[in-house]
Amino acid sequence: MTIEVAERCMVPVAMSPRHYRAFKIDPSDTNRVAIVCDPQTASISLSVCVEIFEVAGSVPMHRHHRAIEMFYVLKGEAAIICDGKTLSLRSGDSILVPPTGVHTVRNSGSSRLYLLSIMVPNEDFIELVRNGIPVELDEMDLSILERSDQRTPC
Repeated sequence: MTIEVAERCMVPVAMSPRHYRAFKIDPSDTNRVAIVCDPQTASISLSVCVEIFEVAGSVPMHRHHRAIEMFYVLKGEAAIICDGKTLSLRSGDSILVPPTGVHTVRNSGSSRLYLLSIMVPNEDFIELVRNGIPVELDEMDLSILERSDQRTPC
């Protein structure tokens, strides 16, 4: 069996949570965005982030004109409003927001909310995030992202 080599081959990129860069888009934001994968790295219009919301934190109501956005709840509880419909999500749940879906996300739980967010195409979201204020991920964030609570000793 022979394997054809593609004319353009992307070198795999591996990162760990301690490599993620995090930002607040605006100083008044109650959430932070940690970039996991961006269009520069992926060579495709894709953004993958972990959004971290403080208790009662939220993002303003907004929409993406072409992008599909998928949220997966890593930890916590979320209330998501999309086109007037409210959904409650918790760890393990996901939602797909269609293009032009007017939506907001709010932390409805009593601890931080961690959402994996995937957007295709990127629609300049990563650029917006990078133009924000750099922030650090704290030890609680890293313990969730590294899933250290799921590790068992050898």
